[in-house]
Amino acid sequence: MKKIFTALLVGLAFSSCVPSTPQARIAQNPQVFAALPKKDQSLVEQGQIARGMSPDAVMLAWGYPARSFDGFKDSKRTERWDYAGSRPVYTSTFYGGFGYGSYGHHAYPGYGYGFGPEVTYIPYRVASVWFVNARVDSWERLR
Repeated sequence: MKKIFTALLVGLAFSSCVPSTPQARIAQNPQVFAALPKKDQSLVEQGQIARGMSPDAVMLAWGYPARSFDGFKDSKRTERWDYAGSRPVYTSTFYGGFGYGSYGHHAYPGYGYGFGPEVTYIPYRVASVWFVNARVDSWERLR
């Protein structure tokens, strides 16, 4: 039982690292894809979007956004989808001083000094799509 549980956890960890592609999203949502106009289907398969597309078409082409914003402009409902990436920032920190450590069930006083590497991931916006009345009005991507 432990081996099966461990194998499932490992499989879940690896599957969560697999990048999502338009083909994978189409396979997961075949009815949504079939309902799109033929010209939108062709663009979605290539991971592209165009003015006038529905939110469903954009989701299949680019995936789910990291954030979305609702709005209202010129008597029209607006929505903005933001897509995010992350960049690693590497730092080193100094630690040290007197403290208590443990080994097994035994605690002991001692001194410890050293440098510890640290990685922090900073999010940033890589793309945005603007919808007006549930249709793509414009978009931009980071180069």
